[in-house]
Amino acid sequence: MSDAAPAALSDHYPVELEPPDISAYEKGNTGVPFFTTFASGRPGPDVLITALVHGNELCGAIALDDLFRNEIRPRCGTLTLGFCNVAAYAEFRADYPALSRFIDEDFNRVWDLDALDSGRRSLERARAREIRPLIARAEMLLDLHSMQHATGPLVLAGRHAKGRRLAEKVGVPPLIVLDAGHAAGRRLRDYDFFDDPDDPRSALLVECGQHWSKAAAAVAIETSYRFLHALGQIDGETVFRHCGSGIPPRQNVVEIVEVVTVKTDSFRFHGDYKGMEIIPKAGTEIGRDGGTPIRTPNDDCILIMPTRRLSRGLTAVRLGRFIE
Repeated sequence: MSDAAPAALSDHYPVELEPPDISAYEKGNTGVPFFTTFASGRPGPDVLITALVHGNELCGAIALDDLFRNEIRPRCGTLTLGFCNVAAYAEFRADYPALSRFIDEDFNRVWDLDALDSGRRSLERARAREIRPLIARAEMLLDLHSMQHATGPLVLAGRHAKGRRLAEKVGVPPLIVLDAGHAAGRRLRDYDFFDDPDDPRSALLVECGQHWSKAAAAVAIETSYRFLHALGQIDGETVFRHCGSGIPPRQNVVEIVEVVTVKTDSFRFHGDYKGMEIIPKAGTEIGRDGGTPIRTPNDDCILIMPTRRLSRGLTAVRLGRFIE
């Protein structure tokens, strides 16, 4: 069990969610435990929705459980539903919920091809290699996550125009963030062809809300249905039946200008930043990494997902600007 997430992460956030029992989905039908494919028999995209890349992020598991229970099947192409880091999820405890993020290393930093092909071993790398053939065949991926702080949900659409187009087609969440990922390692949504601007295959990573909030589960469920509708795999009536008739609000787009990576053991923010704070003036000092000031690169700089995991090599915060 990872000790990378201190208990302080959950100090102010109660666990409102009940982790679903996913044991019924272990066998699946793909040869990979906890991955199930439904085929329509008609031409269409190979779609993959993943949950539990981090074992303490319950909302994605709840969303997949909802799709299974409601017997959602694709009208075209294939739909695969998969639970990723099930070993970490098995360690989840409501009285200490931050500790089950991963076992050996972050599952969402091992998706560089060289990392997957290397001889380095960990539980997460073994699992990534096991599910890699299913990732490699996917044409559209939705990866469901949640966040440390209770800020509004957002979708990380990568750094290329195709990700933004897919996020806009889905229509939720209301904030689209265009970014290139982390220095510490490649995310699942950035796997190989997903990060190729000339390849039509695309992926979205949705941060649905605070890890253990009921609101995050609702966002994960709605996003899953709207994602499938955007790809033509379910009809509008199905979306209405499970998500209601509300029209999603207009989306805003943020481009990440700078990713701040922790370089020393004495990184400190000057404020108790939660995320979505807008700093009016460029050059404002928001923290220090040892003796180096961390300054905003642009006016009206928005802070995206500042973390309390301020260990060397990890992302401290993303600094962005709103774009049309």
